[in-house]
Parts: sequence; structure tokens; C-alpha cells
Amino acid sequence: MIDPITAIAGATAAFNTIKKGFAVGRDIESMAGDLGRWMGAVSDLKKAEELNKKPPLFKKLFNAGSVEEEAMTIFMAKKKAEDMRDQLRQIIVATRGPSAWDELIKTEADIRKKRQQAIYDQQERRQKLVEVVAIIGLVTVIASFIGFLIYLYSLR
Repeated sequence: MIDPITAIAGATAAFNTIKKGFAVGRDIESMAGDLGRWMGAVSDLKKAEELNKKPPLFKKLFNAGSVEEEAMTIFMAKKKAEDMRDQLRQIIVATRGPSAWDELIKTEADIRKKRQQAIYDQQERRQKLVEVVAIIGLVTVIASFIGFLIYLYSLR
């Protein structure tokens, strides 16, 4: 699962780099990589929130005590990301005009749909595979134990 703390830390680092770049006069084109890292981290944060709403089976069973803590962490990270997005919008609108922000949002949506969906699908398949293997292992252990009990009973 995507860790919201790691995602917001990555977003904050990229955002601070972007702010410093604008402060020293760099143009938006030269900071495309930093913008991409920031957008990717924010997207990871959104996915963490989505996965928190429907957690995997073993997380439900064995990690149920920290639901409130994780929800609060994701909520705070989400609000921080919203604040960063607003500040970034203000910077871009001030330096390039409103159309630049609209263009950036459109480009972000296109890239996110293509790239992140493939990554997240792979992560979900991997998580499901781990769950299936764990369930098969658990069923095997239980069946072996029952078989052992039957064997012991038959020795009487």
C-alpha cells in the first residue's frame, strides 16, 4: 500500500524545489521534472486515501486498531496537498497567466490517466496475489492440522 506520509514528504520536497525555482527566476518549463514529481506524489496520496476506504482483507483483520490514526494522517496530508496546489496555482497564474494553469491541469489529467492507472493496477494485482497465497497457506495449515487430529483419533 502507498504510504501517505511518504507521499506527502515527496510532494513537499518537490513543492519546495518548485518554490525556490520560481524565487530565483527559473521558468516553468525548466521545472517540468519537479512539477511531475509533485503531481505524482499528490496522485499517490489520493490513491492512499482510496485504498484506505477499501483496505485489503489482512489489513482489516490484523491492523484494525490504527484506522483512526491512518485516517487522520491521510486527511492532514490531503489538506497540506490542497494548500500546496493552491499556492502553485497562484504562482503559475502570476507568472504565466490563467490559461497556463488550465493547460497544466489538462496535461496533468492526461498523464495521470495513462501512467498512474497502469502502476496502480499492478499494485492491486500484486496485493490480491499476496492475499490469495496467504489464504491458500492458511487453508493448507488448517487442513493439515485437521488431518493430523483425524490421524491421532484413528490411532486410539
